[in-house]
Amino acid sequence: MQANGIDERTNLIVEEYSTSGRLDNITQVMSLHTQYLESFLRSQFYMLRMDGPLPLPYRHYIAIMAAARHQCSYLINMHVDEFLKTGGIAEWLNGVEYIPQRLKNLNEINKLLAHRPWLITKEHIQKLVKTGENNWSLPELVHAVVLLAHYHALASFVFGSGINPERDPDASNGVRLIAVNNFCVCDLANDNSIENASLRSSSFGMVDSLSELEALMERMKRLQEEREDEEATQEEMATRFEQEKKESLLVVTGAFDDEMVSMDVSRYIEDPGFGYKDFARRGEEHLPTFRAQDYTWENHGFSLVNRLYSDIGHLLDEKFRMVYNLTYNTMATHEDVDTTMLRRALFNYVHCMYGIRYDDYDYGEVNQLLERSLKVYIKTVTCYPERTTKRMYDSYWRQFKHSEKVHVNLLLMEARMQAELLYALRAITRHLT
Repeated sequence: MQANGIDERTNLIVEEYSTSGRLDNITQVMSLHTQYLESFLRSQFYMLRMDGPLPLPYRHYIAIMAAARHQCSYLINMHVDEFLKTGGIAEWLNGVEYIPQRLKNLNEINKLLAHRPWLITKEHIQKLVKTGENNWSLPELVHAVVLLAHYHALASFVFGSGINPERDPDASNGVRLIAVNNFCVCDLANDNSIENASLRSSSFGMVDSLSELEALMERMKRLQEEREDEEATQEEMATRFEQEKKESLLVVTGAFDDEMVSMDVSRYIEDPGFGYKDFARRGEEHLPTFRAQDYTWENHGFSLVNRLYSDIGHLLDEKFRMVYNLTYNTMATHEDVDTTMLRRALFNYVHCMYGIRYDDYDYGEVNQLLERSLKVYIKTVTCYPERTTKRMYDSYWRQFKHSEKVHVNLLLMEARMQAELLYALRAITRHLT
């Protein structure tokens, strides 16, 4: 993977906004979407380096704690280096028993945000801001929450795109690229079309995936026409959401009952076995519905974040809008396609898995547009990113280019980050009122 394949614009963006000063693999893959990359790096740089409530080493330690919830050693290693470079105390890297009580108090909210954000209440916030000498001010807490949500979601992107370098003292920058599950960033950065072995080996496979693409486009067209013909009633819309939410809990992502969490990673978290899965499988707790219009990012979250941690609201808002509206009007080999409907279905499906419902959206569309293998992929990348495999990545939309699948991963990442923020910020708002 040669850096010379990266355009001038990307190099300029990296020079300006990279904290490590080098072109890492995340940036290389994201550079397939330069407009978005700039938005992403700008907001990340602001969180990590610009004036803000938290000291620099804290910021990187919080990134480590967040990445550890998904066993993302790529991000952990990156921030261990940055933590030390910014003057962090090496002893903290022995694990959470060695960190100040104040940081330790973030364990609970880190765990809930990463796996079951709907459980976050104003009581969790009160506990953090009213713990005597170890208390968090609200601006500090908002900074921490933004970092946690950012790095949980970024772990989804890392695993979803198969980015996984390993440390190698012989390599000049300490990082050597390995292929995880035969996944190589080179493929992504070069935007090769995805024609996996099964497709190459049979012309039938090719025909099959082509007809899959045609069928998807046909469904988009039909939905557009139906939309113009008749509106579903509010009751129908509500029922379709509940149905989709219930079904999303049953989307199985593979049998991983007793996942091993390596010592390297587990030292940065408490309760490593806690995850999204318990509740879906045993049905112990009901996933409540969060009505989006009662607490939206645009009307509520944005202003709260901006008030407590200036400017980050604008940067996040620009990033959310950028990814939601990003389009090249293409689908695989087709041009001049309006993909709004598809982008919205991807974004809203992620929110649906977190119980967030948009009153004006017909969740019947999710069912029409997102095939089962894609739903499995979305659920895995969003809820258990560490289980994502190359096979899952290859199995959906087989005619689409890598850059289009990276675009899907960007949408999933931002939808997830926004969902986590909505739950956390709603709890902060309730604490304030």
